[in-house]
Amino acid sequence: MKRAKLLGLDIDVYSFDEAVEYAKKHKGQVVTINPEMFEYVNKNPEFADIIENAEMVIPDGIGVQLGLRVMGYNVKRIPGIEFAKRLISEFQSRPIALIGAKPEILSKTVKNLKSEFKGINIVYARDGYFDDPNLVFKEVSEQNPELVLVALGSPKQEEFIYKLKSILPNALMVGVGGSFDVWSGVVERAPEIYQRLWLEWLYRAIKEPKRLKRIFPSLPLFIIQVLKEKWS
Repeated sequence: MKRAKLLGLDIDVYSFDEAVEYAKKHKGQVVTINPEMFEYVNKNPEFADIIENAEMVIPDGIGVQLGLRVMGYNVKRIPGIEFAKRLISEFQSRPIALIGAKPEILSKTVKNLKSEFKGINIVYARDGYFDDPNLVFKEVSEQNPELVLVALGSPKQEEFIYKLKSILPNALMVGVGGSFDVWSGVVERAPEIYQRLWLEWLYRAIKEPKRLKRIFPSLPLFIIQVLKEKWS
């Protein structure tokens, strides 16, 4: 495995295609990590254990890419939304489960994915508004999916997958955050120019001002921590 150490956590530093191939072969939990998750790790040792025990941790946020470059790793980020869509393409004829988001968002997501991927085999779809996760564990395990995409937001989705992977040891499971919102067509992804300029976070903050509370002070504090580690 190709790994780099960043603020005490191991990050996989594959190219996009290498990450897809590795995930397909090894199954388990994939964490798409961003600076906000590093902040949560500092506050919650149990969440740190989840990250450390994940089968794969890929640099999703641009802040993580910058942090890795500060530490000397010439790595490109792997956007979780693109990574998950590529996996759907790879797994489309095999059983897939979708968990999370609002009921109407999930419904539109399923419809759009079926339109985009002819013959896609979605065996289980459950919105994120449930009180008993054990019931969801039971329902999804009965369908025995090979790919499980969970859109519950962090850290809830990582905690959910961590528990589920012992029940479905042969499945590949990825936390996809707000990907269903985009795939449903309800939320527009940042134009390509923003993505190329590493400003996708800015576009999303403009569209959803409440996201600023999540980005700041998490991002600048994260960069400061990385610089301290570099200079120490």
